[in-house]
Amino acid sequence: MSLLSLNTFLIAQNTGHTKKDYFQQKYKLTIAAHLNQYNYNRYNQLTNQKTVNLNAPDSKTSFLHSGWQVTMQEQPVKNETDALDYTIIFSCISGSMHSASISLDIIAKNWNENNYVLLPGAVYNGNRYQWRRISYSPKLQNIKDIGVDKQIIINDVPKLNDSSGISRIQVRSGNMSTPAIGFRDEKTENGVWLLSDQGNELGDYGIGIEEMRNRNSAIITLTSPVVRELFSYTPANAHAPSWDIPKNFKKGDKVTFHFRIYGFNAPVIQSLFDKFSFIRKDLSRDSSSKNTLPYSECMQTLEKKFNTQNFVPSFGYYSVGMRENFLQDWQIGWTGGMISTYPLLFSGSEETKKNVLRNFDWLFPNGISPSGFYWDAGQKGNEWFGGDVRNPHTKNWHLIRKSGDAVWYIIKQFMLMDKMGITVKQSWKDGNRKVCDALVHLWIKYHQLGQFVDAQSGDIVVGGSSSGAIVPAALTLASVYYQKPNYLNTAKEIAAYLNSNFTQKGISCGGPADALQGFDSESSYALLESYTTLFEHTNDKVWLYAAEDAAHQFASWVVSYNYRYNDSTAFGKLGIKTIGTVYANIQNQHAAPGICTASGLALLKLYRFTNDIFYLNLLKDIAHNITQYLSHPQHTFGNESTGWVSERINLTDWEGPGTIGYILPLSTWAETSLMLTTIEIPGLYVEPSLSRVTAFDNVNVKVIKDDSNFYNIAITNPSAVTAEITLLVDQDKAVPWLENRLFSTDKLKLEPGQTIEMSFKKK
Repeated sequence: MSLLSLNTFLIAQNTGHTKKDYFQQKYKLTIAAHLNQYNYNRYNQLTNQKTVNLNAPDSKTSFLHSGWQVTMQEQPVKNETDALDYTIIFSCISGSMHSASISLDIIAKNWNENNYVLLPGAVYNGNRYQWRRISYSPKLQNIKDIGVDKQIIINDVPKLNDSSGISRIQVRSGNMSTPAIGFRDEKTENGVWLLSDQGNELGDYGIGIEEMRNRNSAIITLTSPVVRELFSYTPANAHAPSWDIPKNFKKGDKVTFHFRIYGFNAPVIQSLFDKFSFIRKDLSRDSSSKNTLPYSECMQTLEKKFNTQNFVPSFGYYSVGMRENFLQDWQIGWTGGMISTYPLLFSGSEETKKNVLRNFDWLFPNGISPSGFYWDAGQKGNEWFGGDVRNPHTKNWHLIRKSGDAVWYIIKQFMLMDKMGITVKQSWKDGNRKVCDALVHLWIKYHQLGQFVDAQSGDIVVGGSSSGAIVPAALTLASVYYQKPNYLNTAKEIAAYLNSNFTQKGISCGGPADALQGFDSESSYALLESYTTLFEHTNDKVWLYAAEDAAHQFASWVVSYNYRYNDSTAFGKLGIKTIGTVYANIQNQHAAPGICTASGLALLKLYRFTNDIFYLNLLKDIAHNITQYLSHPQHTFGNESTGWVSERINLTDWEGPGTIGYILPLSTWAETSLMLTTIEIPGLYVEPSLSRVTAFDNVNVKVIKDDSNFYNIAITNPSAVTAEITLLVDQDKAVPWLENRLFSTDKLKLEPGQTIEMSFKKK
């Protein structure tokens, strides 16, 4: 029976066609295998190749000085009509084969270069856009590229060609949040996903796609071991010489491929993301989590760190990092700034609250540029910068996302101050409102927000992108706080533009200031936050639908499995669980602890609006495992200082050979993300009427009674420190949440190892 015949028959038995005919006609796919030999001295140039017959269940073939046997197993996939699960084993039965690999090709016929290609966390729409090779931290340089109405420009990253010429992507399985590659056929409106294991006995798979010269067919490839031909990827350079080492095979060696192919109807691009959200964990061998430190201990550790290492008493502000350069001194948003002050105000000591208030006095009015936007960055307490002063032509380029972040989080803090009985000074209100007005004016003038604006004039310098994705959320909240309906109207107009031009096209870019307009998780999440906030305040379901679309797209950035690190790596020795980490962007190919820079609260709100447990579980993956990366006396993290959280979680070798699973000791924005998690995400979220409890915090929970009247649970603190667990009991999802929902919420105090029991009456 042929490779596709069994499952094809199962699908097509009611159609009058054979399985093979059905599958090939509908999805235009065939499968082939190859034995490959390379010239390592010529950077893994392919020199010899042999096609393997897969039409027999036990094929035998010879290549060069080796003999091979191939066995195949194919299984129907439960609850999936069009899906095939394969295990294919290559066994060397004689001789040897040097400097080689084995590959499987899934050939897509009747290809169209307009097909949307997705490698989650690495490639969006094939990364088929104009590109430049600009070293880190890249800013556009050519005057022809700079302007209001320019097309998206990305850096030199793995991509399909946006014009004629070689069009090929070769990456490691760890380059992606899930080892997978999918596409939507624009003509047939069908979609295909290939999902694979991380790798096999030889390590990670290579995963790639190549378009033929005339673009009428494409080949998706799994390779073992990983051999990227000619080129590897290093930061902002997809043409670094390949350093992969092919294998010398000998008699007795085996290579196992396990993968799954899904076919599905895909009337719109969003269908590709919706299907992926449903299947992303299907092949995860390990999606477990582990408990490390409770949120309360994390927050206390970070508060102490921020007060002793980040606070600048001579001026009265919290720096972003260790002030080793101006970007680690002060940035208004993106990596800290007025985001960090929010959790410090929320749960800090009296001394910390005083420091936060000093931070507000320091910021206003000096922190606002002539344009009406916030100054982008600064240093030494009294030097304010419009943009990246390292490049003279970008010295006034203000990342619009930063002003959006600041307005969003500052208004949250104003509302919190009202709850705490702290007077919000008029100068603070007026200063922040001035920035709101500048955002409105920018929209009215350009009908977009751009990516960078001039800090002096307020005009857009670099247009396009969804850099301002958080702005609709910020203006929506501002409309409530300042009682200005025009802010809400503008928020809706901006969100409609973003939904039409980005979400519905399956892209989002411009969130970070250091990746040109490469697609990124930061703006992706911010879109979700804005759509959710708009639905929360308008009850207009157009925003709910947009939020669900955005959530499924954001999920493509979130690691769905626990990467199997080599035991010799730092992460391998620590037993790190990578599930729930978030890939940065297509240029900076690392995952990170948490979202830059947010808690993920929009996912919990979206769950409440829809009762779709997917959003709850996605948030749990992110919020629970973030604590692993905080260095603490009870949980040392390599050579990181206590209270530091590095952004770098490498599942691939984008920083060079040997960098998978290493620790880069840095104090980063991830500390703020963790602080936000501790104040916005409940440690224990209980839904008695649904018999459901979700432990976001690092505690163990056991259900001990569940009947028609009561839901009883036992909660254990497994850590070596005292835990104060925020408890949120949600009995009625129709009741809306206001900002700062967890302020004054009940806390459960558990000593190390202590267990308590709680009973909840069902409604």
